[in-house]
Amino acid sequence: MTTATKTLEATLAPPTAHKEEKLRDTLGTYREALADAFDSGADTMGGVSDVVTPYDIPYQAKAALCSYVPKLRKTYNARELDDEHPLRLTNQAAKFDHSDEREHEFTWWVPRPGRGTNFWIPLRINPEQRELWFDILNEDAKAGEIRLQQHRKNWVLHVSVEYPVEEPTEDGDTTPIGLDIGETALITACGLKRGTPTRPVLWSGKRAKHLRKEMSTTLQRLQKRDAEWRVDERFDYYQNALTDIIEKASREVVDYAATFDNPRIVMEDLTYIRERLDYGKFMNRRLHAWAFARLQGRVEDKATDAGIPVEYVNPAYTSQTCHECDHLGKRASQAEFRCTNEECHVSTFQADISAAASIAKRVNPWGESVPWKPGRNDSPRDGSGSDTAVRPPKPSAPTQMTLGAYES
Repeated sequence: MTTATKTLEATLAPPTAHKEEKLRDTLGTYREALADAFDSGADTMGGVSDVVTPYDIPYQAKAALCSYVPKLRKTYNARELDDEHPLRLTNQAAKFDHSDEREHEFTWWVPRPGRGTNFWIPLRINPEQRELWFDILNEDAKAGEIRLQQHRKNWVLHVSVEYPVEEPTEDGDTTPIGLDIGETALITACGLKRGTPTRPVLWSGKRAKHLRKEMSTTLQRLQKRDAEWRVDERFDYYQNALTDIIEKASREVVDYAATFDNPRIVMEDLTYIRERLDYGKFMNRRLHAWAFARLQGRVEDKATDAGIPVEYVNPAYTSQTCHECDHLGKRASQAEFRCTNEECHVSTFQADISAAASIAKRVNPWGESVPWKPGRNDSPRDGSGSDTAVRPPKPSAPTQMTLGAYES
């Protein structure tokens, strides 16, 4: 037996005005504490504790901040914070109850600062995850971090859970399947056999991109007209449409992986992508709105059910690293990657496929090393030079895997 991790999702039943005020106060104060700790430059648990101790938030939230803030600084090199951070709580807040006599069978004991201030609130769970909720109650599964976020009028609870599964059998060598999650290409999948990209497939992101743009425009217009009831209706419509895209793409990519011998799905660790992205305010808003982690989570859920192992690797510079020689090259356009290593047989390559192959390669511990530094200061620790060629490459093999041949 081994263990797998899944995120359970539940929506809080509409709270009373008094309870909702408490939830908003806790979330608002938590964000103030997070911003204060981040701006202070504290990079140790003790340093963060000194900053957040005076704040009136539950001790489970303070403990989560002490773990979270140093990671932002050291591991993920965050330069700024997103405004819509969820309330994070340690698993000490994972106190749930069940009764089939209630309309909403499961309830959560919401933590609050001070003695005697906690309160119960009903949960509307995903029926497909029902058994895992029971496993938490019966201690057959271990709850991890809890996140609470407000989405318009709804409060959404995410609970990470670690549970036992049958260990996938691996007869012989496994085939890593790299998945590159993006906006223009929703998913780019590529198998790696003997170091060679094999049977790449692209899932277009055009429909999702169009829906998000249309949703933003529509909701803004309705808000200006004070048509609040229509805002909620259209918001639900667009969210359901995007959910359908995620469900279909995640199912198809797992089916694709299953066609390989002993497949192993490999994805980038995008846990903190909201903090890392820095493409300017306009692009940040667009990319932050896309559910990278949600899509990865559904791929992992379906892969686990299919007995396909999933691993996460360092995402640094996968789109700029040549899958063949590990040099940092150039991505002059969205569709094309150019390797600047004169000795590499790769000249140009479809960029998303190259990134997916690089991700697949990193599942090998040797592939986790940082890319080469070609002659100039092109260090991955300083990305300023990573888009600059050392010198024009000599003509090499013909152009390989251009977008036209693989666009779906």
